[in-house]
Amino acid sequence: MFSYYFKLALRSFGRNKILTALMVLAIALGIGAAMTTLTVFKVLSGDPIPHKSDRLFYVQLDPYTKEGYKPGEEPEMQMTRFDSEELLRQKKAPRQAMMTGGGGIVDPRIDALKPFSISMRYTSADFFPMFDTPFAFGQGWSSDEDQGRSRVAVISDTLNDKLFKGENSVGKEVLVEGNAMRIVGVLKEWKPAPKFYDLYSGKFDSEEDVYLPFSTALELKLGRNGSMNCFGRELVNDATALNVPCSWIQYWVELNSPGDAKDFKAYLDNYSEQQRAAGRFERPANTRLRDVMDLMEYRNAVPGDVRLQMWLAFGFLLVCLVNTVGLLLAKFLRRSGEIGVRRALGASRAEIFKQCLIEAGTIGLAGGLLGLVFALFGLWAVRQRPAEYASLAHLDGSMLLVTFALAVLASMLAGILPAWRAMQVTPALQLKSQ
Repeated sequence: MFSYYFKLALRSFGRNKILTALMVLAIALGIGAAMTTLTVFKVLSGDPIPHKSDRLFYVQLDPYTKEGYKPGEEPEMQMTRFDSEELLRQKKAPRQAMMTGGGGIVDPRIDALKPFSISMRYTSADFFPMFDTPFAFGQGWSSDEDQGRSRVAVISDTLNDKLFKGENSVGKEVLVEGNAMRIVGVLKEWKPAPKFYDLYSGKFDSEEDVYLPFSTALELKLGRNGSMNCFGRELVNDATALNVPCSWIQYWVELNSPGDAKDFKAYLDNYSEQQRAAGRFERPANTRLRDVMDLMEYRNAVPGDVRLQMWLAFGFLLVCLVNTVGLLLAKFLRRSGEIGVRRALGASRAEIFKQCLIEAGTIGLAGGLLGLVFALFGLWAVRQRPAEYASLAHLDGSMLLVTFALAVLASMLAGILPAWRAMQVTPALQLKSQ
């Protein structure tokens, strides 16, 4: 019966070409706008590491001075070097990593290439297994190499292609700021979006080119980037020194299960009280432990304008559907005579309702096809914007299915009222009017 009603719907299109075209266009415009903004929102708000995001936690302590203290306020967003190194030493979590961003110059030692600038990440050994970074060659360094300030490095596949033509470069050296670093690993393409492990520099920046042990970067006094907040009362010459009251380090832990977060939070509170008793902290224990998705929400990883655009687009889709309701109502009621004859020949109201809904769904399917074209154009337009997330705007397979599902569902919802009115047609009155 479905195939029969589908054929009737296609025949109906030919009898009411202008009316059908208007409905298809209305649905297509609404679907195109909605899917463009929904795709961008999905890319920006999706779980970047879904298999373990509920076990990865960002740590915050509050080493700030007593001045201006308000109970319950948010602590410092980043950690001091002293606290980071102390938590790392105590190792109360299965995996933990301290990190910050940096940059420098690489000398390719290739005649055809001049020295060029790169982005870097200074971190500790657990970074790679914690965030499941994919390796093309080799692996990360060990905790012993962290402690030994070893001259080792993990490089990106992009840099490996540039310096070593994509070959296995493990064991070779890369010259960073004049310092020879032995390559121990080469990453495959790894571009988490957003860059959840560091939401304090660029949320959608490209991946780093070189990863170095944190201790090594400090010893070599390599340049760093990202925010820093110093809150001590004394003047300091080196803000990165061990005992300087400046917060500039991101600290992550991986726990065995989400349930372990309560115990680790208690440990952080106890640590804070110990530091307060020692005179380092002035405020009562004020700690935070946020998993990946909580941190992304707190840091507004999804720009506010993207959320607004998405809701406006769905509002526009609603307006399009209201117009479609009116057009479907006009279309079905123009066929009152035909419906009256079918009812007189024994067709039930349910069959009339079903036929009209299938016709509405067929219009939605056509609108979805055209809406897909509009969505692809809209995403192309987004990629031309100077926004940092623009390059991520691509329609994947799941969103392709959502496009057609949303178009058909929306059109069928729009068809409920017209279909209900159509099935109320009285056969006797229609036959008398003929």
